[in-house]
Amino acid sequence: MNPKVLPYGSWPSPITAQLMTSDAVHLGGPFLEDGEIFWTEGRAAEGGRTVLVRQTPTGQEDVTPSGYNIRNRVHEYGGAALVMHDGGVYFQNDADQRIYRQSLAEGEPSPVSPKGEYRFANGLIDDARGRGIWVLEDHSSNDSEASNSIVSMPLEGGDLTTLVSGNDFYSAPKISPNGKSMAWLTWNHPNMPWDGCELWLADISDDGRLESPVLIAGGLQESIFQPEFSPDGTLYFVSDRSGWWNLHRYAHGAAEAVAIQKAEFGKCYWAFGMSTYTIISESEAIGQYFVEGRWQLARIDLSAGTVTDIPTAFVGFGGLHVADGVITSVASPVDGPDALVRIDAATGETIETLVSAISTPFDSSYVSVPNHIDFPTEGGLTAHGLYYAPANPECAGPKDELPPLIVVSHGGPTGATDAGFDMRLQYWTSRGFAVVDVNYGGSTGYGREYRERLNDQWGIVDIDDCCNAAKHLVAQGLVDPKRLAIRGSSAGGYSTISALAFRDTFNAGTSLYGISDLEAMAKETHKFESRYLDGLIGPYPEAIDIYQERSAIHHTDGFDCPIALFQGLEDKIVPPNQAQMIADALNEKGLPYAHVEFEGEQHGFRRAENIISAFEGELYFYGKIFGFDPAGNPRPITIHNL
Repeated sequence: MNPKVLPYGSWPSPITAQLMTSDAVHLGGPFLEDGEIFWTEGRAAEGGRTVLVRQTPTGQEDVTPSGYNIRNRVHEYGGAALVMHDGGVYFQNDADQRIYRQSLAEGEPSPVSPKGEYRFANGLIDDARGRGIWVLEDHSSNDSEASNSIVSMPLEGGDLTTLVSGNDFYSAPKISPNGKSMAWLTWNHPNMPWDGCELWLADISDDGRLESPVLIAGGLQESIFQPEFSPDGTLYFVSDRSGWWNLHRYAHGAAEAVAIQKAEFGKCYWAFGMSTYTIISESEAIGQYFVEGRWQLARIDLSAGTVTDIPTAFVGFGGLHVADGVITSVASPVDGPDALVRIDAATGETIETLVSAISTPFDSSYVSVPNHIDFPTEGGLTAHGLYYAPANPECAGPKDELPPLIVVSHGGPTGATDAGFDMRLQYWTSRGFAVVDVNYGGSTGYGREYRERLNDQWGIVDIDDCCNAAKHLVAQGLVDPKRLAIRGSSAGGYSTISALAFRDTFNAGTSLYGISDLEAMAKETHKFESRYLDGLIGPYPEAIDIYQERSAIHHTDGFDCPIALFQGLEDKIVPPNQAQMIADALNEKGLPYAHVEFEGEQHGFRRAENIISAFEGELYFYGKIFGFDPAGNPRPITIHNL
C-alpha cells in the first residue's frame, strides 16, 4: 500500500494518549523472592497508583490490595519504596507514608512504623537482629528543614533507633553477607550526590549500633554510586575518580579500580534504589554501561578487570537479577515498550517475556528508531542528542514540505536521555514531527568533564545546545526552519522557557511544570534541591544578580512566540505560581498562550485523564500555531490571544 500524502503533524497514529494511560503501565523492579518473580506497576488508569504484582503459573496477580499505593516521598522523588522478606513485603504507602507489612499469602497490610511526619525509603532487612533499616526523612519540625538519617526498627514494629545522623542526606545502606558491617552513602549541602558524596563502612555491634566508621571513598569532588557487597564480603562501588563512573572495590584497606573505561557505569542518583550492576559471584558481575545514548549489557571479570559485552535486543535495563544463568530485568528495546524479560546470561538471547508495559499488541512499523548525533556548539565544543525522524507506514509528507521539529530538553538538569523506547516521543514522530532529544552539556553519560559543563552555566550551556541542535538539523535540510518548537518538563521546562526568552531560534514552546523564577526556586523548593542551584548558578543570595539575569520572568520582553504551559497545582518542587507568572506576562504582551492547571497533580502527571489532556492539548496547540489539522480530534485547550 502506498503511503497517503498528508501534511506533517496531521498523520493519524495508533500511538495515542489513551494508549499511554489505559493500556500502559510503568514497570519497576523486578524482585525475586523464594523462586517467585515480582515487579511493580505504576498505573495511570488508577490515578497513578503503584502496585506489587507477582508471576503465577497461570499468569499474574496483584499483591497490593485496592486502596494502597506503594510510593515514598523522601527527597520528593522517592524510589525503593518496598523490601521483600520471609513471605512478606514491607512497603511505604503514599497516603500516610507509613511502612506497612503484608503477607504474600493472605491478609490486609498492617502499619508497623509509628505515626508522625516521617518518610521512609531504601529499606533492607537485618535478619540477624530481627529489624529493618531505612533511610528516614523527618518532617516533624516546623521550624527547620527536614532532617535525614538512617534508622532501624523491629520487624514487627516499634520505636525507631537512629544508627547514623548529622549529615544532610543519606542513602544506599547495605549490610555485609555475614551481618557484621554496614556501608552507606552520605553527602551535605550544597552538593548533590553526583557532585560528590562519601562512602562509609562501619562495624555492627552485638546490640546493633554502628562502631568504628571508616571513610572508604568519595569527597567533595568524587561521586560514589551503588555500594554492593560480594558473597565473600568485599565492598564494591562505582566511583568517578577517573573522570568516568567505573567499578571499584575496597580491598587491603584502600579503594582500587576494578575496570577503567571511558564509559559510564553509574547514573545521577535522583531516586533511591537506582542500580547498574549486580555481583553474581566472588569473581564476576553483570552490569551495564552507557555509550552513545544506549546502555550496553556486559559481563565484568572482577579478577582480571575485563569487560565483555553481552549482545541483547535491548538498550537499557532496570534492575538486574541473576540466578542460574538467567538475567531477569525490566528491559528497554528501541522499537517497542519496556518489558519484564528473562535473558540467557551467556548468549544474551531473550528466553521469555513475562509482561509488557503495553497490553495492546504493538506495531513496531510506527516506531522511529533514534540516531545518536554529535553537533557543534559554543566554544568549539561538541554536544550530543538522539534524532528521531518522522515515521508512519501509512503516511508521507508532501515533497515540498519539511517536518516541524520538536527539541526536547530533558529534566534534571543533570540527567540524561537514552535510546530506550519512549512512547511520549513516538506520539510525535508517528504524527509527522521530527524530534531531537538533547543531551546538552551537563548531561550524564559522557563523563564528569561533560557533566561539569553546566557548573555555574545553567541557563546558558543547556539552551545554547538545544538551539544548536535545532540549527544543526536545519542545516542538514531535515526540518522546517519556520516550525521549530522546544518542550521540556521541570528543569527541561526551565531550559524551554529560557530559550524562548533569551534566544530567537524557536517558533513555539511547551513547558510542563517548568521553572521561570530561579530566585523563587532557591527560596521555596524542597530540601533535596534547596542548594542545587549553588553549583548551577551560584550561591544565593550572594549571586542574586545572576539569578535574576537568567530568570525568564525578569525578561519577558524577550518572548515573541506562542507558549503552552501545563502545571500541577500540588507541585512542591516547582510551585504553580511559576507558570502563572509566565502566563500573566504573555497575556500582558498579547502573545498567544495556553495555561492549563491540573488539580491533585504533583511534580509530573500521574492521572490518566490529565496525561491525556496534556498530550492532546499540546498537539492541538501546535496544530493551531503551525497551521495543520491534527488527526483524531485532540481535546482542545484555550489559547489566549490567538
